[in-house]
Amino acid sequence: MLENVNLKVDWCGYKAASYACKRWHYSKCVPKYKQVWVGVWENEKFIGIVSFGRSSTPYLGTKYGLKTTECAELTRIALTSYISFVSEIMSKAIKLLKTQSKGIKLLVSLADPRQDHIGAIYQATNWIYVGRSSSNKQYYFRGKWRNDSPLMRYLKQHPNKKAKMKTRKVEGKHKYLLALDKKIRKQIIKLSEPYPKKNNADAHKGDSGDQLEKGSANLTRPLHLK
Repeated sequence: MLENVNLKVDWCGYKAASYACKRWHYSKCVPKYKQVWVGVWENEKFIGIVSFGRSSTPYLGTKYGLKTTECAELTRIALTSYISFVSEIMSKAIKLLKTQSKGIKLLVSLADPRQDHIGAIYQATNWIYVGRSSSNKQYYFRGKWRNDSPLMRYLKQHPNKKAKMKTRKVEGKHKYLLALDKKIRKQIIKLSEPYPKKNNADAHKGDSGDQLEKGSANLTRPLHLK
């Protein structure tokens, strides 16, 4: 750490996680699928969360030969100003996850190039880069570009509306894998591709999307990713 700081990483509740995601993460939203929330404190001050959960697809680990309970997505790192290294915070959060969900063998995380993110924290901590996720189509629905479950239900109920809606193609995100099992690492290392780099003009930009603001949290019993 850069300064003398008491870093604490422990489970937190939805209320604290929602606060951090909506204020300190670029997406301004909470993941919709089942999550576990890890709170982060420095010198007893709440500074954000790391979250793990189910993906929007139930087949996140299928291509790696893993069951739903063996693969999870690192969905958020939402922090306000901090002193500790993000790599240390992430490492402690993953260690906590492993003690709670002992069957987890693989973590997946995505970095959004539309936010000028290349996944620098994953590169710094030796995650395996496996290229871009698939591109997708979004629809302009109720004031937002979306392709989520509420939209899909709406289109199913009102198929005649689909042709009239604005659409756009969204490029895939940078995809990183972290093996928590030696056998899985041997398997996925074969999929490794060179890390993406920023253009010189973008080299000064950050890679977290965090925003500065205060927060607070209470500890709660953790949920299980099962």
